[in-house]
Amino acid sequence: MRRHDIDSRNPSFRRRPIAPIVQGMDIVSISGSPAAHSRSAALLRWAEARLAGDAASTHHIALRELPAAALLGAHAAHPVLRVALERVAQADVVLISTPIYKAAYSGLLKVFLDLLPPDALRGKQVLALATGGSPGHLLALDYSLKPVLNALGARHLLDAVYATDSQLTPHETLGHVPDAALVERLERSLLGLFELPTPHARMPAMHEAARPS
Repeated sequence: MRRHDIDSRNPSFRRRPIAPIVQGMDIVSISGSPAAHSRSAALLRWAEARLAGDAASTHHIALRELPAAALLGAHAAHPVLRVALERVAQADVVLISTPIYKAAYSGLLKVFLDLLPPDALRGKQVLALATGGSPGHLLALDYSLKPVLNALGARHLLDAVYATDSQLTPHETLGHVPDAALVERLERSLLGLFELPTPHARMPAMHEAARPS
């Protein structure tokens, strides 16, 4: 699926002056869903498409595709994991998506975040995206995920976007399509990039991250 196809198939995904803001920026998106075609991954793709084209680089990290043994064993020196960690280190903007299970973000995302060294997200703009079965899981972002992002040095958190399953309609070719109200919230959140700080000094290599105890 080409990125521009996403915009053209849903008129509610209006173009606003966001693209010029990310010119010269490196963007990394992290999908924490264990499923190949999940609502949270679809929401992440919409955010990616909104920023793609004008950024210096965009990289998508699907955690479910990383080597499971190395990920669960916290082997940060594994070549595939090292590339993923380096991409986070070099990013100016980090998009993170996760399904919410029992008021918590995915275990897959947890083990990856555990590999990041302290202050790995300092100086970056970070957007958290999440999906769940009901509005009752919304607070999981505030009480579960955001404290972890803060512990990793994130000080420039865009307004998180939480979507219920009913706001993402199954689509034959696109997987899931967000409704107009959800698109509007996503747009408002991304406009927070106007406050983007000067591109941060690149973090040192992450392969030396300590194994979680």
